[in-house]
Amino acid sequence: MDLVTTSLLSVVIPVFNESENIVLLTKKIHESLTGYNYQIVYIDDFSFDGTRKVIKDMKDDKVHLISLKRNYGQSLALAAGIDYAQGEYIITMDGDMQNDPSDIPGMLHYVVNDDYDVVTGIRAKRKDSFVKKIPSKIANAVIRRTAKLDIKDNGCALKVFTKEIAKDLNLYGEMHRFITLLAHFEGARIKQVPVKHHARHAGSSKYGLERVFKVVADIMLLLFIRKYFQRPIHFFGIFGVILILIGIITNLYLLVVKFGMGEDIGSRPLLTFGMMFILAGIQLFTIGIVMELLIRTYYESQKKRPYRVKDVAIADQIQP
Repeated sequence: MDLVTTSLLSVVIPVFNESENIVLLTKKIHESLTGYNYQIVYIDDFSFDGTRKVIKDMKDDKVHLISLKRNYGQSLALAAGIDYAQGEYIITMDGDMQNDPSDIPGMLHYVVNDDYDVVTGIRAKRKDSFVKKIPSKIANAVIRRTAKLDIKDNGCALKVFTKEIAKDLNLYGEMHRFITLLAHFEGARIKQVPVKHHARHAGSSKYGLERVFKVVADIMLLLFIRKYFQRPIHFFGIFGVILILIGIITNLYLLVVKFGMGEDIGSRPLLTFGMMFILAGIQLFTIGIVMELLIRTYYESQKKRPYRVKDVAIADQIQP
């Protein structure tokens, strides 16, 4: 297998207060990737329990440590690790020992041999509390319905990416939860495989039930970016025109009441609503125009194109 002797793997692991897990996790990665050419990239997200010291004290030439200047959150820590990673294939996983490194070789097989861009795990027998499962179930259900992407477990951190896809992911906020969806937006071919999941070995979970609201907000943002990023006027403009029409129709009705029926309309709340609809519609339409200009500036100032090319083939060089 060429991958074993030639291609470099980068195992990217964001960590925050995981000093009790690091040594054992590193040992398990070494055992699982025996014979592979790999690096382990730990990104310490400003831990205060000695995680950085534990990593440095291992003095392992395969271990790379990125120490962030403050706590940025898992998404930006993961982005820092992916930016640094030098491998042809990039593996992401959590540092809490719940993911099992022994699943990595089987997942790599699909990326290397079956031309998948992303292989993501499905935690078959998830060892998490009810509080952690609720946001995941909500996110998975909403994504399946709205994005038409049948990913059973978006929250599984164990994933294998090609370098091209991983480096193109724009992670910010708390988008690490939807990294598979982001890859799908980049045109990635995705494979799902069952993986092992263990109860936390040591330490405590960093997440609670408040994630439900963050999950819903992030999904709404992603879906807007996916559908309207290149044409925001179609979103804001349409709603703006609808509101303006409602306001005009309302005010025309009031004019008929005023001059046709001779009734007083000055004290009617409907008059206020009619004017508010028109003003709100004008504002939305204006926002759409401003965002259109911003999008044009975004692409043209950076000389970016609003499309991505996977590869190019010359017709007479394609084998029949």
